Amino acid sequence: MTTISPIYSVSKEEEKDHANMHDQTVVIVGAGPSGLAAAASLDHLSIPYTILEREDCFASLWRKYAYDRLHLHLKKHYCQLPHMPFPPDYPEYVPKDLFVRYLEDYVNRFEIVPVYKRSVESAAFDEAAGKWRITARDPNSEGGAEEDEYSCRFLVVASGETADPFVPEVEGLRTFPGKVIHSTRYKSGREFEGSSVLVVGSGNSGMEIALDLANHSAKTAMVVRSPVHVLSRWMMSAGLVLFKYLPAELVDSIVVLLSKLVYGDMSKYGIGRPAEGPFLMKLKYGKYPIIDVGTCSKIRSGEIQVLPAIERIEGHVVGFKDGRCHPFDSIIFCTGFNSSTNNWLQGDNFLLGEDGVCKQSFPNHWKGKNGLYCVGLSRRGLYGAAADALNVAVDIKGLLE
Repeated sequence: MTTISPIYSVSKEEEKDHANMHDQTVVIVGAGPSGLAAAASLDHLSIPYTILEREDCFASLWRKYAYDRLHLHLKKHYCQLPHMPFPPDYPEYVPKDLFVRYLEDYVNRFEIVPVYKRSVESAAFDEAAGKWRITARDPNSEGGAEEDEYSCRFLVVASGETADPFVPEVEGLRTFPGKVIHSTRYKSGREFEGSSVLVVGSGNSGMEIALDLANHSAKTAMVVRSPVHVLSRWMMSAGLVLFKYLPAELVDSIVVLLSKLVYGDMSKYGIGRPAEGPFLMKLKYGKYPIIDVGTCSKIRSGEIQVLPAIERIEGHVVGFKDGRCHPFDSIIFCTGFNSSTNNWLQGDNFLLGEDGVCKQSFPNHWKGKNGLYCVGLSRRGLYGAAADALNVAVDIKGLLE
């Protein structure tokens, strides 16, 4: 492990400052669902912890940055957090508002009290002390806020795969006079009624936002740059069940056949099908299939137009790779997120890659070296985060005994 930066060496002049350092057993970075799952799992085993969150609330992506019509894409039993199932009266596919209520109940039940407005600036392992040294500050303060310092034996990275919204560089984007937002700023199609909107991105968020826009009478087009698998909810559920008993290749063959029977050839509308199957792509690249909730019907009817990659933008007019040009009033980028972990985690070249996602293979992907762990960074959704949290808590408990 790389030796820590000199800022963590303690001289006599610094003894007073380090005497005030917050010394913890476990520090969790991030109070999204992954961090909450880790906190509850530690609490269940009576392991003390501190959870640091850069926002002013827990689960900020769900509470502040999610669109109104969002539902969990998988059935609720795949999405519940450790030690607390969803209420039996919740629908199979939980809507955003009910999921937020579930998280609020979860926080109350396990008495989770994050330290808010604490953005981790650095975390490095002090080999001499055998502890992690963490520096955090208020990200919204002006003039440079004082730093808080923490030390801990165990560090749990739960800052998520969706830390920082990503908008790609597009030639001429600055000349566009209309509204340009990332999907985290989109709430409902009501404000776009009657206008012409381009949705950039063909993941589940892009597909659902395009559907929402079309349902609110917006003139909707969406950019689909690469082939994607399109499955219905029941196909995805069936595939997950089969995946427990059959090889991924066989499950893919079954699911792709069902998709062809239901959706036909979507390439005539601009949506190609990848050569590799949806479950293999999920395992190898972390790429989720599209869970269709009505978008494909709108595409076939012409209510949503599919366009290729953007070539350039000149004012209101967007030019595409196939030579077509169309004017738009607004552009919504559903282009995903970047992880922020590589900006602050120092000295780790084992557990996480430059993209902030696990480098190690399942099922031991969650454990690093020197007491470093991660939860929810294996591209396995809430189901994977819950399993990670349980594994991490049990492992820490064993080391403490």
